[in-house]
Amino acid sequence: MANTSSQGRSNRELLEELGVEIKQEKKAVRTPKEERIIAGFEEIQRFVDENGHVPEHGEYKDIFERLYATRLDQIGKQEECRALVEDMDYQGLLSGDLKVAEPPAEYKTDKELLAELGIDAPKEGDVTFLKHVKSQAEKKAAEEIANRTPCEDFESVEPLFNQVKDDLHSGNRKTLRFGQDTSIEQGNFFILGGLVAYVAEIGKEFKAPNGEKDARLRVIYSNRTESDLLMRSLQRALYKDESGRRITDASFGPLFDDEVEEDDLASGTIYVLRSKSDHPAIAENRELIHKIGVTGSAVDQRVANAKYDPTYLMADVEIVATYELYNINRSKLERLLHRFFEDSKLNIEIKDRFGKPVSPREWFLVPLFVIDEVVKKVKDGTIGEYWYDIGAATLIKGS
Repeated sequence: MANTSSQGRSNRELLEELGVEIKQEKKAVRTPKEERIIAGFEEIQRFVDENGHVPEHGEYKDIFERLYATRLDQIGKQEECRALVEDMDYQGLLSGDLKVAEPPAEYKTDKELLAELGIDAPKEGDVTFLKHVKSQAEKKAAEEIANRTPCEDFESVEPLFNQVKDDLHSGNRKTLRFGQDTSIEQGNFFILGGLVAYVAEIGKEFKAPNGEKDARLRVIYSNRTESDLLMRSLQRALYKDESGRRITDASFGPLFDDEVEEDDLASGTIYVLRSKSDHPAIAENRELIHKIGVTGSAVDQRVANAKYDPTYLMADVEIVATYELYNINRSKLERLLHRFFEDSKLNIEIKDRFGKPVSPREWFLVPLFVIDEVVKKVKDGTIGEYWYDIGAATLIKGS
């Protein structure tokens, strides 16, 4: 009878009689507000992945960067928001572990500043000991950069800005971090504070108080303003701006440099990923399906949160190949690779963590050895002579 009685009881009743606590898992239901907060935080994460630094405030920063900076501040201040995204924060944005490097100061130490003024540096504790001194030249440079007026004849130079924009998009020009070459000549283009800056005129050269050569410039910006500033002020501003860049002339040689010189700038990495998803279509063709991308940050950092990201098929991934780039236009190269494999793009729909259907891009039905061969053709400049035969899984030379 006891057995019959036991069988008649539910599993829940038996577990309760044995003193086993039953924990019922509850499926998290997000409110529209919570979904917006999570989506907004993911946008900030993508910005950091692509740019290598946290978004910053600043009058001359891109409007989206300023928006992300404000959003990150608000999430960090509100405990409710922090708790919502803390588990996603693989970059350490909320804890401040990922920090933007301080730009080089004009004077690295107080001692250097005092030495230039001809004063012996006092010992710490002395009433004349200086801390956090900012030079007058630095203050003046910042004022000159900020002092812009409307450019009355912008129409006469607008075609030049349009051409530079087209050249950057096509890859006929590239951008280099300002610092290797600090020269400034008439006709040069730069990126300063998120704007394209054109050196329209250079005045008569003169000697600055410190003995160095200087000149007054007329600089026109892509937002239809201009400024009358010293060459040294522009050099300082470009050097201190984290995103300050020199725009090269229209012809800059091959897409890749064959050899890495000591002063080359590492521009990023081509990465090839393989999904660990248990989706039937992916599991059956795992060795053939690859994601191809280009990044300026560490690849392992970029994919650390893959299982939460529909871009990576909501699953962990395996890094199967990487190719380091030097002096390369990352976005141009990525477009080239995706366009080359366009016909073999994987057509699949999955659901994100909110249950919404998404169709991830950048996944292709291409064997790894073919991708390796394509990268070699890109490096030697012959990729334009080939096309990918999907059926034969090989490169074919000819139109």
